[in-house]
Amino acid sequence: MGNIEHLQWFLGNPIYMFIGGIAMTLAWQSSSLSTTAIIALVASGALPLPAAIAAVLGANIGTTGTIWLAGFFVSDGMPKGDTLRIAIIHTGANLMMAIALLPFCSQIAKYVGRF
Repeated sequence: MGNIEHLQWFLGNPIYMFIGGIAMTLAWQSSSLSTTAIIALVASGALPLPAAIAAVLGANIGTTGTIWLAGFFVSDGMPKGDTLRIAIIHTGANLMMAIALLPFCSQIAKYVGRF
């Protein structure tokens, strides 16, 4: 697989993995692709489970970029009306869930690791 020791500072920090999940999903415009890549990295042993949980939470935020882009192109600029309300609710709900769960990534990983 190669040498990934130089990435340990990144992989060991849930905040960096969270931001990486957002960036990866915004770049690919697919949270399914991001989540599949994260699962493959965990299965190969390259990514620890707590970091993967943080990255999946980030991918969930990144998927809201699609509605913002759609609103941007439909509204010829900043989304307006119903498009803006949908984008704000979608982003807000995902962001609240991520804020609530991000501090508990290692505890969630311990629980999931029992199965």
